[in-house]
Amino acid sequence: MSPHRSLSIILPAYNEAARIGTALDELFVSLAEARCASTLPDALEVLVVDDGSEDGTAALVRARPEASNAVDAPALRVLEVPHGGKGSAVRAGMLAARSDLVIFADADMATPPDQLPLLVRALASHDLALGSRIQPNGSDMRASQPRYRRALGKAFHRLASIWVVGEAKDTQCGFKGFRRQAADDIFGRQRITSIVFDVELIYLARHRHYRIAIVPIRWEDKRGSRMRARPALAMRVAWDLIRIPFLHRRVAASAPSDVTD
Repeated sequence: MSPHRSLSIILPAYNEAARIGTALDELFVSLAEARCASTLPDALEVLVVDDGSEDGTAALVRARPEASNAVDAPALRVLEVPHGGKGSAVRAGMLAARSDLVIFADADMATPPDQLPLLVRALASHDLALGSRIQPNGSDMRASQPRYRRALGKAFHRLASIWVVGEAKDTQCGFKGFRRQAADDIFGRQRITSIVFDVELIYLARHRHYRIAIVPIRWEDKRGSRMRARPALAMRVAWDLIRIPFLHRRVAASAPSDVTD
């Protein structure tokens, strides 16, 4: 049983009309099972952040029965924001949620929703819980990705680990949980909206001295990613990584005084 009373699950979505229905079906089945097993907080909400979709994603979500009060299920809400990228959508959702715990996940359910209790359990004693596709035995679930994605990931990690995040080995797993106070503090300071935003979150958490748990999780590559190896993207990623410490050069090197054990 979680010591926290409420949980918000944030799903950033951009033109996900073809996949969002199946993903939400899977999520709500898992949440119902978790409710019966008491492995998640009693009060649950799912917040889909529509990142300026042009394919009717928001309308499809609003049409689901969970979006009304007619069924005994976790609440389902939609937050529509102008298209600004995944980092911008995640920030909007994390700051809009008001639950004790806030977890963001990829809308394609690449991380199965039955992994949610793992993050919730870690947040009983930590301020952040970072899902990791690297397992205790050293195996890496990212091996299911296409070869070019693995090569890009290795290059990205080398630069990020040297410059920003130290020993964090899987910064880009789209499955991260926060206590409410830590979420307000960190996402209130977030400035990066590109795919590098995860690195910025970890940088801020380390420099604010939050307690961070690394949680191995199951993950499966879902085809349909919009990320492509383009020179402009590579330059944007490198630039965003380089400027993170400069954007936050005045950040207090201690956690706020109201962080509790």
